[in-house]
Amino acid sequence: MDMRRNILQGRAVNSICKTLFLLLILFVSFSCTGEKKEAATSEPVAAKAVAATVKDLRGGETRETLPPYYFTGETAKAYKIAQEIPEVLDSLYCYCDCKKHMGHKSLLTCYVNEHGAYCDICINEALTAAQMHADGADIETIRKVVDETFSKIRDDRMKQMRK
Repeated sequence: MDMRRNILQGRAVNSICKTLFLLLILFVSFSCTGEKKEAATSEPVAAKAVAATVKDLRGGETRETLPPYYFTGETAKAYKIAQEIPEVLDSLYCYCDCKKHMGHKSLLTCYVNEHGAYCDICINEALTAAQMHADGADIETIRKVVDETFSKIRDDRMKQMRK
């Protein structure tokens, strides 16, 4: 009886190994043919790289923002911007450092609650991004300017607080 069980277990293991080997061969075959087909029929590599880069910039915020009519003045404008160009704000780091301290995903996260209403950095980043977007700047350019401008503002404030 033990010999028969060993033979059956051996056949089962052998069968599993063959199946895994065939799956591996199929996977490698499809992977190789897929690359060749994609390279021959797809858009230029540079365009794909830019699209991937812009997608990679996204913070991943999916919640709705608060409506701008809850607020007034520049704050209302910032909340309206968050509704109009969420993909831009979701691609920007917020230099009040709420990502570090409150777990925000991006500047867009500041506008899903009242945080953005009480933070001049959040408001000014949104206003800057909206103006650049209206002028035709792409997300990467907007991000570069926001990073350069608002990281300096944050750093200056931190220096003043330490004095």
